[in-house]
Amino acid sequence: MWWVTSQKNGVSALGLQRVLGLGSYQTAWAWLHKLRRAMVRPGRDRLSGRVEVDETYVGGLEEGVRGRQTERKALIVVAAQEEGRGTGRIRMRRVPDASAESLVPFVEESVEPGSVVHTDAWLGYAPLESKGYRHKITFLKGHKKSPSELLPRVHRVVSLLKRWLMGTHQGAVSFEHLDYYLDEFTFRFNRRKSRSRGKLFFRLVQQAVAVEPATYRSMVRTAQAGWS
Repeated sequence: MWWVTSQKNGVSALGLQRVLGLGSYQTAWAWLHKLRRAMVRPGRDRLSGRVEVDETYVGGLEEGVRGRQTERKALIVVAAQEEGRGTGRIRMRRVPDASAESLVPFVEESVEPGSVVHTDAWLGYAPLESKGYRHKITFLKGHKKSPSELLPRVHRVVSLLKRWLMGTHQGAVSFEHLDYYLDEFTFRFNRRKSRSRGKLFFRLVQQAVAVEPATYRSMVRTAQAGWS
């Protein structure tokens, strides 16, 4: 756990296997996934104030697919709290589609009611006003500025996430386990300004003893091949 939290850019199962001298890659992989499951604290505080929310795809290019449709890529939704000109805490989750039935529950679980939620004009966010949020809508189409300028925080977070997945994990992340990698990225991002690696280690130990155990068999039962 100390080695995992002391590596600023995250670790791979191959790296853990090499550092600890483990004979089995599967053991290293299982240990890392057990820790990833402990990186989200149940009942954690929701984001508040002004929060940007948007979706993005993770995966390979698809031909003949437009807009928010997807067949081989994973759709994730990201919430990023404004902190002056910078970015505060984040939340992210894989969602089956970009419908209101998928997006609104994510916002309700991630953002305190009464907060300003800034999105584009996608209709999936339309019910937010009725859920107790102050909904700020930016129309991207026809705007002189690019989406990354209009919703800069979520686009910056997405860029860092994709770079992390391709760099640390070389893109070898399956759909079935993506949520746990998102948990790890969130854990690291939200503590990126911490000057003490010891505090990250302490927090992970705290949460690791609080979560239910997970067996290797349960973690790989539904595993399939990664993205093409």
